[in-house]
Amino acid sequence: MSIVKRNSLFFPSLMNDLVRPDWFGGMENLNTNLPAVNIKNNTENFELELAVPGGKKDDFKIEVDNDVLTISNEVKSENEETKENYSRREFSYSSFKRVFTLPETVDGTKIDAAYENGILKLTLPKKEEALPRPKRFITIG
Repeated sequence: MSIVKRNSLFFPSLMNDLVRPDWFGGMENLNTNLPAVNIKNNTENFELELAVPGGKKDDFKIEVDNDVLTISNEVKSENEETKENYSRREFSYSSFKRVFTLPETVDGTKIDAAYENGILKLTLPKKEEALPRPKRFITIG
């Protein structure tokens, strides 16, 4: 006995699995709830910028464990209105979690974070030995 799936949604689902961005090593599981991240490699540090409008700095949880940086956010909202002959209750929940493996050149003990105008900005300083050395001249003896 063979089982054949005759659901018209099977083929589009299969196509989504085949052509989604991570199939060829692109973005891991394209998710519109995940904030976009810009990563800048400066001389003395890395900067991560996440676009998270409408949040509060207390909504974010940032932790480093074994050279893994985890940035997460969880927001719950509930609104209840009761009038004479009706009541309305609305609630929403949103969350995200981004995980980054820190390169060996980053000093994980000195990471700084700030949230301003909807942008969460993290500064990841490089270790002293990873910073560029000034040019020096060697005399011939």
